[in-house]
Amino acid sequence: MNFAKNVAARLAAGVVVSTGFMAGTAIAEGKTFGLIVNNMAFPYNVVLADGFTAAAEAAGDKAVVLDSKMAMDTQANQIDDLLNQKVDGIAFMANDSVAVMALVDKVAEAKVPIVAAAVPVGDPNENPVDYAYPNLNALVSTQDVIAGQVAGQYAAGVLPKDREVKIAVVEGAPGFAVVRQRQEGFEAALKEGGINYAIVSSQPSDWTPDSGEVICQNALTANPDIDLIFSHADDMALGCAKAIASAGSSAKLIATGGGSALGAVAIQEGEIEASVCSQPGLIGELSAKVLQEAAADPANAKKGQYVTYDMVALTKENVDSCPKW
Repeated sequence: MNFAKNVAARLAAGVVVSTGFMAGTAIAEGKTFGLIVNNMAFPYNVVLADGFTAAAEAAGDKAVVLDSKMAMDTQANQIDDLLNQKVDGIAFMANDSVAVMALVDKVAEAKVPIVAAAVPVGDPNENPVDYAYPNLNALVSTQDVIAGQVAGQYAAGVLPKDREVKIAVVEGAPGFAVVRQRQEGFEAALKEGGINYAIVSSQPSDWTPDSGEVICQNALTANPDIDLIFSHADDMALGCAKAIASAGSSAKLIATGGGSALGAVAIQEGEIEASVCSQPGLIGELSAKVLQEAAADPANAKKGQYVTYDMVALTKENVDSCPKW
């Protein structure tokens, strides 16, 4: 059974969609793999690290997890430290997608397998969402354009088609590629679904519920008749739900980047109508698997692979199907 089928059989949640895995390669045992996350203060990153560690240990390998705390200098030093420790592979969440290219080149020159987990390498404003920097063994991530499309498809199914609808957007933080990608997918799905819409408000957040609440308060004050609010992540949607309730608004609230425990409760209670399942634990697991396969057969290890998973809309009916983080 090849790797992708193995993962699909073991993980009930989500079908793995991968390109270029080496089918049938024996996994090397007793190796050490490093993971550098960009900030362990975020539950998403903790779950990603847990998935990575579990996959390594399940194969008899060791995981070394480091926190760069969003500092590029720290991340560079940590990569040097892992190379000096002669680890068998490195996965990391880039703090700066462009600046980190030089670090990836250094690791590749040392002939150590390297994987970008969740965050791309290279200018995300110039490259497509599924672009894997050539010196990476793989980019393992959520396909955020498709995530936006799934949210947009759901929205198109609940919005009226006989008039122009008003939509407000709670963006992610400035500078993140997912902001453009999720919005691009969302609007493409609305257009494909025949929705005549106007974006009456679109404001950046800092990925927190508090910022989502303020943004939605302002949007609803300026436009009390908003039909729908699209949040780029569940966290901001949690705050936005409070603003909708306080305003007595009937606006529908749809998000992406879903899967948090609090977000699941909000969906079950009807505060968030729908979101899109994001699986950081699976990203961590797949990242470890790529490194294990590359370390098992370095001479034939493939480069430039893109690995993702299926995007699923979450509603009251199926929210429990998405692994919580």
